Amino acid sequence: YTYISTMYYVMEACAENKKEMVVLDRPNPCDYVDGPILKPAYRSFVGMLPLPVLHGCTIGELAQMINGERWIANKKNPCSLKVIPMTGWKHGAPYSLPIKPSPNLPNDQSIRLYASLCPFEATRVSVGRGTTFPFQVLGAPNKKYGSFTFTPRSLPGFDKNPMHKGITCYGEDLRNVTDVNGFTLRYFLDFYRLSGENAAFFSRARWFDLLMGTDSVRKAILKGESEEAIRNSWQKELQDYKEIRKKYLLYE
Repeated sequence: YTYISTMYYVMEACAENKKEMVVLDRPNPCDYVDGPILKPAYRSFVGMLPLPVLHGCTIGELAQMINGERWIANKKNPCSLKVIPMTGWKHGAPYSLPIKPSPNLPNDQSIRLYASLCPFEATRVSVGRGTTFPFQVLGAPNKKYGSFTFTPRSLPGFDKNPMHKGITCYGEDLRNVTDVNGFTLRYFLDFYRLSGENAAFFSRARWFDLLMGTDSVRKAILKGESEEAIRNSWQKELQDYKEIRKKYLLYE
């Protein structure tokens, strides 16, 4: 999420100017470790660090990792960092955000599904922007995608010009799904197969790769690989990341 990139730049500025940075720690509502590791060639504001899609750290733990792994530009002089830890929380404990982090992440369900649905932003499949339930539905203007319907509109406090504005979209309602914890490709693979479009399904291929942090996932999908095979491809790197993560955990 882009808050991480903002923190990275603040840490970099503090290191350059010899200022102390204080992080008031808070829970991670998506406290999982999953997905491919970002490669340097796909570094952008939506993903700047060699982290998996879900990094499983609090913001304080992540700040310690950025410092400890010398990821900021000034490697000789790391950021002077002070993390104020939480009390009464540990990894795996559920947490409901009291304030939505984005207009399009209005509730716990949208946050739970966000990592798995975000890759659709690189396609012509709507994630429900322009409805009161963004990142909780999927659909496009074709009945082949499903029987559930919704029509994106310009709504106060949401997107003014959402994809497929004023057009009926057909797809899937995920508001009551309870079996997604972490990151899954199954929704993406289902819609990709239903589309029958192959490479054309990725209307913004570069954006998909930036969101994933690698081009290997898109290429594997185009080859027709299964979700299991795609997931297996990143397990070694994910295990290496977990070993790095252990060094910076502040909570049980």
